Amino acid sequence: MQIFPRTINYLPLVAAIGAGVAGVVLTLGVWYYFSPSNLVVGYVPDQPVRYSHRLHAGQLGIDCRYCHANVERSQEAMIPPTQSCMGCHALVRADSPLLDEVRRSWRTGGSVAWLRVNKLPEHAYFDHSVHLSAGVGCVSCHGRIDQMDVVQIEQPLSMAWCLQCHRNPAPYLMPRDQITNMGWQPGEGDAALIADVRTLNPPEHCSGCHR
Repeated sequence: MQIFPRTINYLPLVAAIGAGVAGVVLTLGVWYYFSPSNLVVGYVPDQPVRYSHRLHAGQLGIDCRYCHANVERSQEAMIPPTQSCMGCHALVRADSPLLDEVRRSWRTGGSVAWLRVNKLPEHAYFDHSVHLSAGVGCVSCHGRIDQMDVVQIEQPLSMAWCLQCHRNPAPYLMPRDQITNMGWQPGEGDAALIADVRTLNPPEHCSGCHR
């Protein structure tokens, strides 16, 4: 007498399919809910002050280095201190309610709670000064900041994206005196730029970025 029905022979197959589906669902769930927002293209944080890069960097033409003053000398581009803001806004729109948080910071000595937009994982090493000295402009990684009211993630900041540049840096380079010029376009006479490309040797091995 047969104790179990023949359909039970399909149990291993059903279990394998179920495990596969559960694995896919779990992977997608972890990817969607636990991936850092800073690595998602299009991520726009809700900043404590409505600062417009389109106005400051675009219309007013303020150089990136006025606020991110140490970007050519440091590993990171500093978040500008309140003193940088008040250098202008002690006189310009000094009573605007949009600047209440900046004035509070100025009075109390506390920091404005800016939210960082671009942030690499801690296992990856990146040095702003090295890239800028090589001729990689701000626009290559951050996009047209001068056209953004609120800064957003423009590039995926993934390993594949970084290696794409390291393997062929030429399209991302510009003369060193133009690194903050968002609208710079190469001309026919940029021989110096081509010479720079020949001397660059960006690392493609693991220890270049994972130290």
